Amino acid sequence: MTTERSFVREIPEIPLDNNDKNDTSKTRNDVDVENGRGERFPVKQASFGQDTETSEDASSGNSSAEEDEQSWISWFCGLKGNEFFCEVDEEYIQDDFNLSGLSTMVPYYDYALDLILDVESPNDDMLTEQQHELVESAAEMLYGLIHARYILTSRGMVAMLEKYKQCHFGRCPRVYCNNHPCLPVGTSDIFRTATVKTFCPKCEASDSQDIHFPRSKYQGNIDGAYFGTTFPHLFIMTYGYLKPQRSSTDYVPRIFGFKVQQCLPLLTLTYTEE
Repeated sequence: MTTERSFVREIPEIPLDNNDKNDTSKTRNDVDVENGRGERFPVKQASFGQDTETSEDASSGNSSAEEDEQSWISWFCGLKGNEFFCEVDEEYIQDDFNLSGLSTMVPYYDYALDLILDVESPNDDMLTEQQHELVESAAEMLYGLIHARYILTSRGMVAMLEKYKQCHFGRCPRVYCNNHPCLPVGTSDIFRTATVKTFCPKCEASDSQDIHFPRSKYQGNIDGAYFGTTFPHLFIMTYGYLKPQRSSTDYVPRIFGFKVQQCLPLLTLTYTEE
């Protein structure tokens, strides 16, 4: 009887040293490389993590670059409570004619102007920390006074129109105005006289000539001279189609269901000593 010889050759196990025996996480390719035999199954290097890190570094670099490129005007208008301000064009600020008379009103005028335009002043290093704070305060004051002039121009009107459509100036608290958008107004053109108020065009149409305090406490601390007494009325005249119609409903005071008529005050009895 002929015995069939097996042609299946057993593959001898590759001897491992003590370190390899303890490290069960090694693959056969790892062992072959360490023994100088080369990889039998080439392993593709994973580059996804590196690409992700590279993209993250690039995105973080772009974001930091954007932060560095942000102008002082954009930073100031983006502060909480400064929603009433629009961004004044730098070309308007660079024209000395538009700034006439402001140099005598604002302290540290040159330093404040350089700060607004992001220009490095040559003598900036000579200022103390307290003087730097004064310059920052002067820059806010100077920008506010420039802003009051800019919003009366055609470009300033367009910028304020966009904010008006988005109700950045708040809504009227009067019930029968139905949350109509408001406009900022100052009761004086002189700096540090009064804070900013809000003007409702629908109140004017309803013969209710009145202004209101802003609902936000941050906006209520803004100086009214930064908007002036002219802006809301010139704005409505410029964009006449925005003037609302007179409200058909007015509040009528009643007592026990009867309308209260304008009458003389109640008579009061006076006693005279005899």
